[in-house]
Amino acid sequence: MQKNKIDKKKIIIFVMILIIIIIACFFIKNVYKNQKSGHNMSNKNIEEIEEYILNISSYEAKVEVAIESNKNKNQYKLEQIYQKDKLSKQKVLEPSNIEGLEIKYENNTLSIYNAKVNLTTVYENYNYLVENFLWLNAFAQDYIEEKGKGQARAIEEDDTIIMETKTRNENNQYVYHKKLYIDKKTGKPTKLFVQDVNKKNLVYILYNEITVNGLS
Repeated sequence: MQKNKIDKKKIIIFVMILIIIIIACFFIKNVYKNQKSGHNMSNKNIEEIEEYILNISSYEAKVEVAIESNKNKNQYKLEQIYQKDKLSKQKVLEPSNIEGLEIKYENNTLSIYNAKVNLTTVYENYNYLVENFLWLNAFAQDYIEEKGKGQARAIEEDDTIIMETKTRNENNQYVYHKKLYIDKKTGKPTKLFVQDVNKKNLVYILYNEITVNGLS
């Protein structure tokens, strides 16, 4: 009888150890998979991170935006969703007077939805994304074009990669320079500055939360 109890105890311990080993193997496999797929950017050099940013196919972010003029400064909290060649959507979270305002660009059509009055306005054949400097893909378009002219570069400062470029429209003195900061360890953007011809900050975008290439 005593022997049976000991045998049962050994079996239980063996099963528990086996379960722990299986869980450990599963965890190690997933960590390795994530590292291999490029989610771990800590071993990437400056050129690889630059290429990663320029080839973002989708992202979802919660951002704080500050827009400055000579007279005042306006601040917003926005939610952005971007899918290359599919969808671009921006929703206002704050301030409260325009909370819920949603701007969506899909199939070459721009729609603006005002949640407070439940009204949607639609603009067809609208080239929206090219001129919207609040989006990462607009930054990438500028950077790719200006790099060929020697007007864009990426530099490293401590644990940050800074990508800076002129805009494609040099006649616009109000949107003349852009500077994107990227966390070298994660490869994720942390902030974006849009500056005038004198490099005075006009727009400051802080990425509080961002998921890159997580949307299909």
